[in-house]
Amino acid sequence: MSFSFTILKQDSKTRARVGRIKTSHGAIDTPYLVPVATSASVRTLDSEDLSILGAECVLSNTYHLHLRPGDERIKKLGGLHTFMHFSGPIFTDSGGFQAFSLGFGREHNINKLGNIFPQGKRTEEKQKKLAHISDKGVLFESVYDGSKQLMNPKRSMKIQSNLGSDIIMAFDECTSPLSDYEYTKKAMERTHRWALESLKFHDKKQALYGIIQGGWWRDLRDESTKFISELPFEGIAIGGSLGHSKKDMHTILDWVIPELDARPRHLLGIGDIDDLFECVERGIDTFDCVAPTRIARRGSLYIRPAAGGRLSNKFRISIKSGKFREDKKPIDSACKCPTCKQYSRAYLRHLYSINELSYYRLATLHNVQFMLTLMAEIRESIQKGTFLKLKKRWLKA
Repeated sequence: MSFSFTILKQDSKTRARVGRIKTSHGAIDTPYLVPVATSASVRTLDSEDLSILGAECVLSNTYHLHLRPGDERIKKLGGLHTFMHFSGPIFTDSGGFQAFSLGFGREHNINKLGNIFPQGKRTEEKQKKLAHISDKGVLFESVYDGSKQLMNPKRSMKIQSNLGSDIIMAFDECTSPLSDYEYTKKAMERTHRWALESLKFHDKKQALYGIIQGGWWRDLRDESTKFISELPFEGIAIGGSLGHSKKDMHTILDWVIPELDARPRHLLGIGDIDDLFECVERGIDTFDCVAPTRIARRGSLYIRPAAGGRLSNKFRISIKSGKFREDKKPIDSACKCPTCKQYSRAYLRHLYSINELSYYRLATLHNVQFMLTLMAEIRESIQKGTFLKLKKRWLKA
C-alpha cells in the first residue's frame, strides 16, 4: 500500500492544519472538500471537467456501485480509475450511511442534506424502511429492483477491493439523531465489532479509515474515540448523528478531536461553507458532501461575501429569480470557473427556466470550482497564519 499523511503547517491559534495525503494515484492537499461521484460520476460532469477544475480526488458510493453496474463488473473493466477515467485518488464509503438513509433516515424523515439536524420545523412524514440492521449486517431492499442484499464488513471490504479505490471506510452503523441513548450505544458497540472485522478482511493495498460513532452523548463519543483510535487504521473518520444542531456538531468535534493523533481526519457528509470554516478550525482534514452539486441542479449558485453573500442566505443566489432576467454579470465576479468566465446570470436563468440540460453542467462547474477555490484559500490562510481573519470575513454576518 502506498499511503502517507504529512502535516505541513499547524495553525498557532486553532487546531486547523495544512497537510498532504499521498496515495499511489496522487496527492490530496488538505483541508479538502472531496467532490462526490456517487455512481462513478460527479453528476453532469465528466473526467475532463474534473481535470479542468483541478479536482484532486473524488468519493464514490459502495452501495450504489455494488447494485449498478456491479462491483465485480467494474473490477473486470479495470477498477474505478479506469472505469470512470479518473487518475486521482478515489475514496469509497462503506455502505454504512445507507444503513441509516434507507433505514431510520426514512422512518424519521431525516437525511444528510437539508434536515440532518432535526432542530426546528420538520415534517412527520415517514417512509417504508429499506434497511434492517442486525449483528449479522444490514439487509437492504434494493432501491432499484427490490431485491434483498445483505451487507456486512466482509462483503463491504470485498466490494471496495473490487472497486479498487485508494481510501476506504470501515463498515459501520450510522445512527439517527432521533435514536435514544440505549440504541445509539448498541449501534456503537456493533460498529466497533465491525471495525475489527473490517481490519481483518480489508484489501491491504487500500488505506482503511475507522469510523467514530456514539451520537451526541459525551460518554459514547469518548468510548468510541478511544476504541477506534487505538486500532491500526490509516485514518480516522467521524460519522453518525452529529446532534440536533450545528452547535451540537461543534461540541462533538471539541470532544473528539483533542483525543486523536496525527492521522488524517475525515468528517462524513458535511460541507456547507460555514461548516468548512468551523470544522477546519477544529482540526478536520477532509470532508465529503453532495450539497455543491445537488443545489446547483436545483438552481442555487454560490457567491462570495464580496459579491453580496451573507450567512443568512448561505452564500448563494437562486438563479430562478426573475431579477436575473437581464443581469449581465457572472454568477460571482471573483470566480475563475469556466461558467463565470463566459456566461451571464441572465443566460443561466434562461437555461434553467427552459429546463435546458446544459444548465446543469454549467451550474455544477461553478459550484464545484467555487468550493475547491475556497478550500485553497483556507489552506493558504493557515500557511500564512491568517485563518481566523479569513473566517471572520466570510462568517461575520
